[in-house]
Amino acid sequence: MTGIDSTPLSSTTRTTLGRYPDRARTDRRDLHAVLDAGVVCHLGTVVDGAPLVLPTSFGRIGDTLYLHGSSGATSLRAAAEGAPVCVTVTHVDGIVYARSVFSHSVNYRCAVIHGVALRVEDEGQKLAGLRALADHMAPGSWEHARGPTTKELAATVLLSLDMVEASVKVRTGPPGDDEEDIASARCWAGVVPIVTNWGAPQRCPRLPDDILVPDHVAHRYSARS
Repeated sequence: MTGIDSTPLSSTTRTTLGRYPDRARTDRRDLHAVLDAGVVCHLGTVVDGAPLVLPTSFGRIGDTLYLHGSSGATSLRAAAEGAPVCVTVTHVDGIVYARSVFSHSVNYRCAVIHGVALRVEDEGQKLAGLRALADHMAPGSWEHARGPTTKELAATVLLSLDMVEASVKVRTGPPGDDEEDIASARCWAGVVPIVTNWGAPQRCPRLPDDILVPDHVAHRYSARS
């Protein structure tokens, strides 16, 4: 890959790992991979002097992350007014059983993005960002379903976050027991993988019988189940 996809991640005080620095990933493609595999992120900010962290959907265009919600959402209003934000996406890939309880762990992939989000006012950018959100969560939906109305757009806040300051941390592999425990402990050690699959599509009970599951929905199920 060339261009922004292959540029290294930023190195700042907030994005430099202090614990287990060997788990850091510095290629921006690793950041994109963690985000693209996620469904929900957690948006953290400070509201009225207290931290607030909430799950929300997201989308990505290049190196810009898009978040959306109701214009009445407290966290989005705070972010739109310039409060610093932190966005995380985490995948838990396995539970690591060690020979000592202290060494138990999880295998995971985690992306953390810091910055100041901007409220998207331009109509073209807003539609593009909302499409990225829809197609990330439910690929193919933007062209298949009805588009947003003027009223719906007015009731929706869309934030853009430049992913210039970000970090990625990944743990893989078996438990990291001490040599003493490996030599003396007589207990099972290893990894129990966590696998997430898509289930079969469930029809809305009010859907007419002649409307079949569309290809973009059927393909997602058949390709990932």
